[in-house]
Amino acid sequence: MFSGLIHLPWWGYVVATLLLTHVSIAAVTIFLHRYQAHRALELGQVASHFFRLWLWLTTGMVTKEWAAIHRKHHAKCETPDDPHSPQIRGLNQVLWGGVFLYVRESRNADTMARYGHGTPDDWLEHHLYTPFHKLGIAIMLLVDIALFGALPGALIWTAQVLWIPFWAAGVINGIGHYWGYRNFASADASSNILPWGILIGGEELHNNHHAYATSAKLSNKWYEFDVGWLYIRILEILGLARVKKIAPTPKLGIIRSTVDATTLQAIITHRYDVLAKYMKSLQRIAGEEIGKLKLDARQGRALRRWLGEDAAKLLTPEQEGLASVLKESDRLSQVYAMRSDLTALWARSAASHEQLLKQLQEWIHRAEQSGIAQLEEFSLRLRRYAV
Repeated sequence: MFSGLIHLPWWGYVVATLLLTHVSIAAVTIFLHRYQAHRALELGQVASHFFRLWLWLTTGMVTKEWAAIHRKHHAKCETPDDPHSPQIRGLNQVLWGGVFLYVRESRNADTMARYGHGTPDDWLEHHLYTPFHKLGIAIMLLVDIALFGALPGALIWTAQVLWIPFWAAGVINGIGHYWGYRNFASADASSNILPWGILIGGEELHNNHHAYATSAKLSNKWYEFDVGWLYIRILEILGLARVKKIAPTPKLGIIRSTVDATTLQAIITHRYDVLAKYMKSLQRIAGEEIGKLKLDARQGRALRRWLGEDAAKLLTPEQEGLASVLKESDRLSQVYAMRSDLTALWARSAASHEQLLKQLQEWIHRAEQSGIAQLEEFSLRLRRYAV
Protein backbone atom coordinates (compact mmCIF):
# COMPACT_ATOMS: atom_id res chain seq x y z
CA MET A 1 0.00 0.00 0.00
CA PHE A 2 1.13 3.58 -0.71
CA SER A 3 2.83 4.85 2.46
CA GLY A 4 2.55 8.59 1.78
CA LEU A 5 5.03 11.45 1.96
CA ILE A 6 4.77 11.90 5.76
CA HIS A 7 5.57 9.03 8.14
CA LEU A 8 4.30 9.33 11.70
CA PRO A 9 3.83 7.09 14.76
CA TRP A 10 0.22 6.18 15.49
CA TRP A 11 -0.18 9.05 17.93
CA GLY A 12 1.22 11.42 15.32
CA TYR A 13 -1.69 10.61 13.02
CA VAL A 14 -4.09 11.31 15.91
CA VAL A 15 -2.47 14.71 16.52
CA ALA A 16 -2.55 15.48 12.78
CA THR A 17 -6.25 14.62 12.69
CA LEU A 18 -7.02 16.89 15.66
CA LEU A 19 -5.07 19.76 14.13
CA LEU A 20 -6.70 19.43 10.71
CA THR A 21 -10.20 19.15 12.13
CA HIS A 22 -9.52 22.10 14.42
CA VAL A 23 -8.80 24.26 11.37
CA SER A 24 -12.26 23.27 10.08
CA ILE A 25 -13.81 24.21 13.43
CA ALA A 26 -12.05 27.59 13.32
CA ALA A 27 -13.30 28.15 9.77
CA VAL A 28 -16.89 27.42 10.78
CA THR A 29 -16.96 29.56 13.92
CA ILE A 30 -14.99 32.51 12.50
CA PHE A 31 -15.99 32.59 8.84
CA LEU A 32 -19.43 30.97 8.61
CA HIS A 33 -20.83 31.82 12.02
CA ARG A 34 -19.44 35.09 13.33
CA TYR A 35 -18.59 36.70 9.99
CA GLN A 36 -21.10 35.49 7.43
CA ALA A 37 -24.19 34.72 9.53
CA HIS A 38 -23.97 37.51 12.11
CA ARG A 39 -21.56 40.12 10.70
CA ALA A 40 -19.88 40.42 14.09
CA LEU A 41 -16.55 41.07 12.37
CA GLU A 42 -15.05 41.80 9.00
CA LEU A 43 -12.47 39.51 7.41
CA GLY A 44 -9.84 40.56 4.91
CA GLN A 45 -9.69 38.87 1.50
CA VAL A 46 -6.78 36.61 2.43
CA ALA A 47 -8.37 35.19 5.60
CA SER A 48 -11.84 35.06 4.07
CA HIS A 49 -10.78 33.11 1.02
CA PHE A 50 -8.56 30.74 3.00
CA PHE A 51 -11.56 29.77 5.15
CA ARG A 52 -13.82 29.41 2.10
CA LEU A 53 -11.29 27.17 0.38
CA TRP A 54 -10.69 25.06 3.47
CA LEU A 55 -14.42 24.54 4.08
CA TRP A 56 -14.87 23.55 0.42
CA LEU A 57 -12.11 20.96 0.79
CA THR A 58 -13.26 19.52 4.11
CA THR A 59 -17.05 19.90 4.43
CA GLY A 60 -18.74 20.41 1.07
CA MET A 61 -20.96 23.06 2.69
CA VAL A 62 -22.24 26.05 0.73
CA THR A 63 -21.79 29.37 2.54
CA LYS A 64 -25.21 30.75 1.60
CA GLU A 65 -26.97 27.61 2.80
CA TRP A 66 -25.17 27.55 6.14
CA ALA A 67 -25.74 31.25 6.85
CA ALA A 68 -29.40 31.13 5.82
CA ILE A 69 -30.20 28.08 7.94
CA HIS A 70 -28.45 29.53 10.97
CA ARG A 71 -30.18 32.90 10.64
CA LYS A 72 -33.54 31.14 10.42
CA HIS A 73 -32.65 29.18 13.54
CA HIS A 74 -32.24 32.46 15.45
CA ALA A 75 -35.37 34.01 13.95
CA LYS A 76 -37.57 30.96 14.68
CA CYS A 77 -35.75 29.49 17.68
CA GLU A 78 -37.57 26.70 19.56
CA THR A 79 -40.62 26.89 17.29
CA PRO A 80 -41.82 24.33 14.73
CA ASP A 81 -40.13 26.48 12.05
CA ASP A 82 -36.72 26.15 13.73
CA PRO A 83 -34.64 23.91 11.41
CA HIS A 84 -33.03 22.00 14.28
CA SER A 85 -34.51 22.56 17.73
CA PRO A 86 -34.17 19.58 20.12
CA GLN A 87 -37.00 21.10 22.14
CA ILE A 88 -39.29 20.47 19.17
CA ARG A 89 -37.70 17.49 17.39
CA GLY A 90 -36.12 15.70 20.32
CA LEU A 91 -32.47 15.51 21.33
CA ASN A 92 -31.66 12.24 19.56
CA GLN A 93 -32.88 13.43 16.17
CA VAL A 94 -30.79 16.61 16.31
CA LEU A 95 -27.70 15.09 17.94
CA TRP A 96 -27.39 12.11 15.62
CA GLY A 97 -29.28 13.38 12.58
CA GLY A 98 -28.48 17.08 12.58
CA VAL A 99 -26.77 16.86 9.20
CA PHE A 100 -29.92 15.45 7.62
CA LEU A 101 -32.00 18.30 9.06
CA TYR A 102 -29.45 20.71 7.56
CA VAL A 103 -29.66 19.10 4.12
CA ARG A 104 -33.46 19.14 4.19
CA GLU A 105 -33.59 22.83 5.12
CA SER A 106 -30.99 23.70 2.47
CA ARG A 107 -33.52 22.61 -0.14
CA ASN A 108 -36.09 25.11 1.15
CA ALA A 109 -36.04 27.87 -1.49
CA ASP A 110 -37.91 30.29 0.78
CA THR A 111 -35.26 29.94 3.51
CA MET A 112 -32.48 30.61 1.02
CA ALA A 113 -34.23 33.67 -0.42
CA ARG A 114 -35.24 35.18 2.92
CA TYR A 115 -32.15 34.50 5.01
CA GLY A 116 -29.31 33.93 2.55
CA HIS A 117 -28.56 37.56 1.66
CA GLY A 118 -25.09 39.08 1.80
CA THR A 119 -23.09 35.87 1.32
CA PRO A 120 -20.32 35.48 -1.31
CA ASP A 121 -21.61 36.13 -4.81
CA ASP A 122 -18.45 36.09 -6.92
CA TRP A 123 -17.21 34.00 -9.86
CA LEU A 124 -15.71 31.29 -7.64
CA GLU A 125 -18.94 30.84 -5.75
CA HIS A 126 -21.02 30.55 -8.93
CA HIS A 127 -18.61 28.41 -10.97
CA LEU A 128 -16.81 26.28 -8.39
CA TYR A 129 -17.78 26.30 -4.71
CA THR A 130 -21.56 25.98 -5.15
CA PRO A 131 -22.01 23.82 -8.29
CA PHE A 132 -19.08 21.54 -7.40
CA HIS A 133 -19.36 21.60 -3.61
CA LYS A 134 -18.61 17.86 -3.36
CA LEU A 135 -15.49 18.06 -5.52
CA GLY A 136 -13.52 19.68 -2.72
CA ILE A 137 -13.84 16.76 -0.31
CA ALA A 138 -12.81 14.36 -3.10
CA ILE A 139 -9.66 16.43 -3.66
CA MET A 140 -9.05 16.41 0.10
CA LEU A 141 -9.17 12.60 0.09
CA LEU A 142 -6.45 12.45 -2.55
CA VAL A 143 -4.35 14.98 -0.64
CA ASP A 144 -4.67 13.07 2.64
CA ILE A 145 -3.69 9.78 0.98
CA ALA A 146 -0.74 11.44 -0.75
CA LEU A 147 0.48 12.94 2.53
CA PHE A 148 -0.23 10.18 5.04
CA GLY A 149 -0.66 6.98 3.02
CA ALA A 150 -3.68 4.98 1.94
CA LEU A 151 -5.05 3.74 5.26
CA PRO A 152 -4.05 6.61 7.58
CA GLY A 153 -5.03 9.15 4.93
CA ALA A 154 -8.45 7.57 4.43
CA LEU A 155 -9.07 7.49 8.19
CA ILE A 156 -7.98 11.11 8.65
CA TRP A 157 -10.21 12.16 5.74
CA THR A 158 -13.19 10.32 7.26
CA ALA A 159 -12.68 12.16 10.54
CA GLN A 160 -12.46 15.48 8.67
CA VAL A 161 -15.69 14.82 6.79
CA LEU A 162 -17.61 13.72 9.89
CA TRP A 163 -16.20 16.27 12.32
CA ILE A 164 -18.39 19.27 11.49
CA PRO A 165 -21.66 17.34 10.96
CA PHE A 166 -21.28 15.75 14.40
CA TRP A 167 -19.87 18.57 16.51
CA ALA A 168 -21.58 21.54 14.87
CA ALA A 169 -24.83 20.16 13.46
CA GLY A 170 -25.24 17.58 16.23
CA VAL A 171 -23.65 18.62 19.51
CA ILE A 172 -24.01 22.42 19.32
CA ASN A 173 -27.51 22.41 17.83
CA GLY A 174 -28.58 19.50 20.04
CA ILE A 175 -26.89 19.55 23.44
CA GLY A 176 -26.43 23.33 23.15
CA HIS A 177 -30.23 23.67 23.39
CA TYR A 178 -30.82 20.91 25.89
CA TRP A 179 -28.19 20.65 28.63
CA GLY A 180 -25.64 22.88 30.35
CA TYR A 181 -25.52 26.09 32.34
CA ARG A 182 -27.03 29.48 31.46
CA ASN A 183 -25.54 32.89 32.14
CA PHE A 184 -28.47 34.68 30.55
CA ALA A 185 -32.22 34.12 30.67
CA SER A 186 -32.67 34.26 26.90
CA ALA A 187 -36.10 33.43 25.50
CA ASP A 188 -34.84 30.15 23.97
CA ALA A 189 -33.40 27.02 25.59
CA SER A 190 -29.77 27.71 24.66
CA SER A 191 -27.13 26.65 27.17
CA ASN A 192 -23.38 26.78 27.62
CA ILE A 193 -22.10 23.22 27.35
CA LEU A 194 -18.69 23.95 28.89
CA PRO A 195 -17.01 27.17 30.06
CA TRP A 196 -13.88 26.34 28.05
CA GLY A 197 -14.56 26.68 24.32
CA ILE A 198 -11.61 24.86 22.80
CA LEU A 199 -12.72 21.64 21.07
CA ILE A 200 -15.56 23.32 19.15
CA GLY A 201 -13.86 26.68 18.75
CA GLY A 202 -15.81 28.54 21.45
CA GLU A 203 -19.21 27.39 20.23
CA GLU A 204 -19.54 25.52 23.52
CA LEU A 205 -20.63 28.91 24.95
CA HIS A 206 -23.95 28.73 23.14
CA ASN A 207 -26.16 30.53 25.66
CA ASN A 208 -23.77 33.49 25.61
CA HIS A 209 -24.07 33.54 21.83
CA HIS A 210 -27.88 33.52 21.81
CA ALA A 211 -27.94 36.32 24.37
CA TYR A 212 -25.69 38.49 22.19
CA ALA A 213 -25.88 36.99 18.71
CA THR A 214 -23.88 39.73 16.98
CA SER A 215 -20.95 39.58 19.39
CA ALA A 216 -17.63 38.40 17.94
CA LYS A 217 -16.64 37.20 21.41
CA LEU A 218 -18.56 34.27 22.91
CA SER A 219 -16.99 34.16 26.38
CA ASN A 220 -18.55 36.39 29.04
CA LYS A 221 -17.51 35.37 32.55
CA TRP A 222 -13.92 35.60 33.81
CA TYR A 223 -13.59 31.80 33.92
CA GLU A 224 -14.82 31.25 30.35
CA PHE A 225 -12.43 30.85 27.42
CA ASP A 226 -13.29 31.22 23.74
CA VAL A 227 -10.45 30.03 21.51
CA GLY A 228 -12.25 31.42 18.44
CA TRP A 229 -11.99 34.89 19.96
CA LEU A 230 -8.25 34.33 20.48
CA TYR A 231 -7.86 33.55 16.78
CA ILE A 232 -9.92 36.61 15.82
CA ARG A 233 -7.72 38.87 17.95
CA ILE A 234 -4.61 37.41 16.29
CA LEU A 235 -6.12 38.03 12.86
CA GLU A 236 -7.00 41.57 13.93
CA ILE A 237 -3.43 42.24 15.11
CA LEU A 238 -2.16 40.98 11.74
CA GLY A 239 -4.55 43.33 9.94
CA LEU A 240 -6.61 40.44 8.53
CA ALA A 241 -9.81 41.10 10.51
CA ARG A 242 -11.76 43.88 12.21
CA VAL A 243 -14.10 43.31 15.13
CA LYS A 244 -17.37 45.19 14.75
CA LYS A 245 -19.21 44.33 17.94
CA ILE A 246 -18.89 42.44 21.23
CA ALA A 247 -21.36 41.95 24.07
CA PRO A 248 -21.77 45.13 26.16
CA THR A 249 -20.14 45.28 29.58
CA PRO A 250 -22.61 46.49 32.22
CA LYS A 251 -21.88 50.09 33.21
CA LEU A 252 -23.02 51.69 36.44
CA GLY A 253 -22.85 55.40 37.14
CA ILE A 254 -24.24 57.67 39.83
CA ILE A 255 -27.81 57.23 40.99
CA ARG A 256 -30.07 59.26 38.69
CA SER A 257 -32.75 61.27 40.44
CA THR A 258 -34.85 61.24 37.25
CA VAL A 259 -35.69 58.08 35.31
CA ASP A 260 -35.40 59.27 31.73
CA ALA A 261 -34.94 57.93 28.21
CA THR A 262 -31.22 57.38 28.82
CA THR A 263 -32.02 55.17 31.80
CA LEU A 264 -34.47 53.17 29.69
CA GLN A 265 -31.92 52.70 26.91
CA ALA A 266 -29.25 51.60 29.39
CA ILE A 267 -31.57 49.05 30.99
CA ILE A 268 -32.57 47.60 27.61
CA THR A 269 -28.92 47.46 26.53
CA HIS A 270 -27.91 45.63 29.70
CA ARG A 271 -31.15 43.68 30.00
CA TYR A 272 -29.50 40.31 30.68
CA ASP A 273 -27.46 41.73 33.52
CA VAL A 274 -30.59 43.46 34.83
CA LEU A 275 -32.54 40.20 34.82
CA ALA A 276 -29.67 38.22 36.37
CA LYS A 277 -29.39 40.70 39.25
CA TYR A 278 -33.16 40.73 39.71
CA MET A 279 -33.20 36.93 39.92
CA LYS A 280 -30.62 37.11 42.70
CA SER A 281 -32.94 39.42 44.61
CA LEU A 282 -35.84 37.06 43.98
CA GLN A 283 -33.82 34.10 45.26
CA ARG A 284 -32.78 36.02 48.37
CA ILE A 285 -36.43 36.64 49.18
CA ALA A 286 -37.19 32.98 48.44
CA GLY A 287 -34.53 31.97 51.00
CA GLU A 288 -36.21 34.10 53.64
CA GLU A 289 -39.71 32.85 52.79
CA ILE A 290 -38.70 29.16 52.80
CA GLY A 291 -38.09 29.41 56.54
CA LYS A 292 -41.29 31.37 57.21
CA LEU A 293 -43.38 28.88 55.23
CA LYS A 294 -41.65 25.97 56.97
CA LEU A 295 -40.71 24.25 53.72
CA ASP A 296 -38.32 21.30 53.97
CA ALA A 297 -35.05 21.11 52.02
CA ARG A 298 -36.59 19.29 49.04
CA GLN A 299 -39.47 21.75 48.79
CA GLY A 300 -37.07 24.67 49.09
CA ARG A 301 -34.90 23.40 46.23
CA ALA A 302 -37.98 22.87 44.09
CA LEU A 303 -39.23 26.39 44.80
CA ARG A 304 -35.89 27.94 43.84
CA ARG A 305 -35.89 26.01 40.57
CA TRP A 306 -39.48 26.96 39.76
CA LEU A 307 -38.74 30.64 40.34
CA GLY A 308 -35.82 30.48 37.92
CA GLU A 309 -37.81 28.88 35.10
CA ASP A 310 -40.28 30.35 32.68
CA ALA A 311 -43.68 29.44 34.12
CA ALA A 312 -44.85 28.19 30.72
CA LYS A 313 -42.06 25.58 30.72
CA LEU A 314 -43.06 24.09 34.07
CA LEU A 315 -45.12 20.92 34.22
CA THR A 316 -48.69 21.26 35.45
CA PRO A 317 -47.94 19.89 38.97
CA GLU A 318 -44.98 22.30 39.22
CA GLN A 319 -47.13 25.25 38.17
CA GLU A 320 -49.68 24.28 40.78
CA GLY A 321 -46.99 23.94 43.45
CA LEU A 322 -45.55 27.36 42.61
CA ALA A 323 -48.99 28.96 42.63
CA SER A 324 -49.67 27.45 46.06
CA VAL A 325 -46.45 28.90 47.50
CA LEU A 326 -47.06 32.33 45.95
CA LYS A 327 -50.55 32.35 47.46
CA GLU A 328 -49.01 31.90 50.91
CA SER A 329 -46.34 34.60 50.50
CA ASP A 330 -47.36 38.13 49.54
CA ARG A 331 -43.72 39.32 49.31
CA LEU A 332 -42.65 36.50 47.02
CA SER A 333 -45.80 36.82 44.93
CA GLN A 334 -45.26 40.54 44.40
CA VAL A 335 -41.60 40.21 43.41
CA TYR A 336 -42.34 37.27 41.13
CA ALA A 337 -45.12 39.19 39.36
CA MET A 338 -42.95 42.28 38.96
CA ARG A 339 -40.37 40.22 37.08
CA SER A 340 -42.80 39.85 34.18
CA ASP A 341 -43.47 43.59 34.20
CA LEU A 342 -39.73 44.25 34.13
CA THR A 343 -38.99 41.94 31.19
CA ALA A 344 -41.86 43.52 29.25
CA LEU A 345 -39.63 46.58 28.87
CA TRP A 346 -37.44 44.78 26.33
CA ALA A 347 -39.84 42.17 25.02
CA ARG A 348 -41.01 42.55 21.44
CA SER A 349 -44.17 44.60 21.54
CA ALA A 350 -45.99 47.44 19.82
CA ALA A 351 -45.40 49.80 22.76
CA SER A 352 -43.88 53.15 21.87
CA HIS A 353 -40.72 54.53 23.44
CA GLU A 354 -42.78 56.93 25.54
CA GLN A 355 -45.02 54.12 26.77
CA LEU A 356 -42.00 51.99 27.74
CA LEU A 357 -40.49 54.92 29.64
CA LYS A 358 -43.71 55.44 31.54
CA GLN A 359 -43.83 51.70 32.39
CA LEU A 360 -40.27 51.87 33.71
CA GLN A 361 -41.02 54.94 35.85
CA GLU A 362 -44.08 53.24 37.29
CA TRP A 363 -42.16 50.02 37.94
CA ILE A 364 -39.40 51.83 39.86
CA HIS A 365 -41.99 53.80 41.85
CA ARG A 366 -43.77 50.56 42.81
CA ALA A 367 -40.46 48.97 43.82
CA GLU A 368 -39.46 51.93 45.97
CA GLN A 369 -42.87 52.01 47.68
CA SER A 370 -43.11 48.21 48.15
CA GLY A 371 -41.56 48.03 51.60
CA ILE A 372 -39.44 45.12 50.37
CA ALA A 373 -35.77 45.86 50.99
CA GLN A 374 -34.50 43.83 48.04
CA LEU A 375 -36.80 45.64 45.62
CA GLU A 376 -35.82 49.02 47.00
CA GLU A 377 -32.12 48.18 46.60
CA PHE A 378 -32.69 46.91 43.08
CA SER A 379 -34.55 50.06 42.05
CA LEU A 380 -31.47 52.08 43.03
CA ARG A 381 -29.34 49.84 40.83
CA LEU A 382 -31.70 50.46 37.90
CA ARG A 383 -31.17 54.18 38.35
CA ARG A 384 -27.39 53.63 37.99
CA TYR A 385 -27.30 51.80 34.65
CA ALA A 386 -25.50 53.81 31.97
CA VAL A 387 -24.94 53.39 28.23
